[in-house]
Amino acid sequence: MPNELSSEITKKMLCASLKKLMAKKPLHKISVREITEGCGLNRQTFYYHFEDIFGLVKWMCQEEAIKLLAEHDGILIWQDGLLQLFKYLEENKAVCLCILNSIGHRHLKNLLYHDIHDIIRRAVFSFGKDIPDKSEEYGEFLTHFYTISLAGIIESWLSGDMKQTPEELIGLIDITLKDQIRGARERMGK
Repeated sequence: MPNELSSEITKKMLCASLKKLMAKKPLHKISVREITEGCGLNRQTFYYHFEDIFGLVKWMCQEEAIKLLAEHDGILIWQDGLLQLFKYLEENKAVCLCILNSIGHRHLKNLLYHDIHDIIRRAVFSFGKDIPDKSEEYGEFLTHFYTISLAGIIESWLSGDMKQTPEELIGLIDITLKDQIRGARERMGK
């Protein structure tokens, strides 16, 4: 346990150093040396924990942002997790924009997709549990659809293309999901 705690502390130190640097310059101009010097560690320590800077970025996203959704992973509280995710993005906008501008849309989608997919899947199948004859194939399609949509909304919102507050976005997403389920119930004759 002490080694796990020490490893976690080290990763958080590296993450904090990276975030400070990302507030000042693009990710591709940041070196491992700068990250380790910023927190008083050496390069070997960095490479013991991460393969490269993108590994640290992925860990940071999983640890800080995706964890918020996973903690609120239920049909009744998914909105709270999503709201906390948007609040996190708002508070860390400079870092998140640096990630978006540095690694691009495709990499951001991949980063978000795998981590959000399972959470969205459980919500989709929970919402649809009382729809008669629900299709596994359709549920998987909806999971993919909403995962890609959420990643796109996050990207648009971070870029300033969407002006809604986090609360307004959650409300719109909630309405959309409920309308989808209501439509499925009507189509199935329930």
